[in-house]
Order: sequence, then C-alpha cells, then structure tokens
Amino acid sequence: MTANGITPKHAITSITKTTVIQYLNDVLQDTSPRTRNNSRTDIASLFQTLENNEIIESNYVKNINKLRAIPTRHKSYSPQLLEKIDFYLIENEKVLRLFIQFLCFNFLRPIEVCRLKIKDIDLINKQLSVKAKNQSLKEKLIPQMMLDEMPDISSFDKNGYLFNKNSLGGTWDAKESSRRDYFTKRFKKVKEHFDLGEDYTMYSFRHTYISKLYREFEKEFSPNEAKGKLMHITGHSTIKALEDYLREIDASLPKDYSKYLK
Repeated sequence: MTANGITPKHAITSITKTTVIQYLNDVLQDTSPRTRNNSRTDIASLFQTLENNEIIESNYVKNINKLRAIPTRHKSYSPQLLEKIDFYLIENEKVLRLFIQFLCFNFLRPIEVCRLKIKDIDLINKQLSVKAKNQSLKEKLIPQMMLDEMPDISSFDKNGYLFNKNSLGGTWDAKESSRRDYFTKRFKKVKEHFDLGEDYTMYSFRHTYISKLYREFEKEFSPNEAKGKLMHITGHSTIKALEDYLREIDASLPKDYSKYLK
C-alpha cells in the first residue's frame, strides 16, 4: 500500500475522486486558483482518455468544480516612478536591480530569470537560453543596454544559477517557485518604501517596457508591422496571443480625442 491508499499494481483504478481533490488542494496551497484549475483540466483530459478506452468506468474529475480565479492586475509604472525605483535599487539592492533589468530589457518573466544559469548567458554572442512559458528552450538576444549592466561572470561556475540569494552565481537548493517568491518578497520591501499598492508587481516591469516598446514601434510602423516586430522580441507564439496580451495590459492608447467632444 502506498500513499493515499494507491496500490502500485492498480495505480490508476485505485485513484479516487477524494485523492484527486486532495492533490488539487495541495496545488492550490502552493500556487493559485488558476494553476489549480489548469491541473484539474489536465487530469480530466487524461481520465477522459481512460474512460474512452474503458480502463475506468467514468471520468469523475470533470465533475470537480472549478474555482473562481481573479486575474492579478499588474499596473504599469510611470516614467517618474521608474526613475525613483531605479535610484533606490542602485543605492540599496544592486542584485535585485539586475534581476529586474532582465524583466525590463529582455522581457523575461520572474520565474524565467530564476531559471537562468551562468552557462545560459553568452555575453560574447549576445544571447541567452531560457525555458519560456509553455515552450521548450528558447534563444533570445541580449540587447546592448542589458549587456552594459552585466558584471563579469566569466570566472563563475557554469552550472551555478545566475541569481543566488544575496549575490550572483552559486548553487541554490530550492524549487524555482521558491526562488521566485524569495525575490518577490525582496521587492515587497521596495514597494513598502514607496507605499505602492498590490497592483504594482515585478511582473509590472515586463508589461511596462513591452508597452513602451510597442508605442515606439507604432510611431514608425503600421500596426501589423509593429506587432510583427514586437512578437519576434517578446516570444509570443501567434499574433493573436500578442494582441490579447497587448489588450490586457492597455499597451496602445488612443490619441487625444477632445476636439471630437466639443
């Protein structure tokens, strides 16, 4: 007999609805309602295949309720606030500042920055390798402004993480979600210093700079050309995915329409 009453010989048929619910509760405790719902969908899909092949009698997972997942609003930073935060980080949090610059200039997500190892950073060829969201390993250009901020890491252990707790390089025996949460908590102290609300997050830096880049592209290119160039940089898999993302973060603002209201 194994954990939760599941026997090795009949593992699938020994799984009960209660077992799945307990697992989903564990996922919820460690992550979020959205991640828990995604896990439920994946398991339900597997169990539907098992039902279709008459391995189990019924797919009871599809009857487990979904939780209401309220999306987090990542409010963009104003240019003035960005300048103040950057000055504060220079004075007090140099490692965190470099972490955030990967969000701003390379448009990585916080957990993707946590995945970076020294061997993933190729400063000579100006590239980095990272496992992106729902994708295999991706190669991304390191822009010059990011290169200008990078310290000399040539002597570091190639297998060490780029970001350790209080320094660059070295081992860190913790899950990537725990490492991300560690930097999130460090940034919380910055938010407290500037009395920022919960809508301001580390993720907000990525949104802010993607919006900034798109608005600059809009000045020079047609909407389709601007989105095509941006998609190549951000790594979105389709134009529709990028358009949905830009709409979500209000990346494109209209010109002043006051004269039409007179």
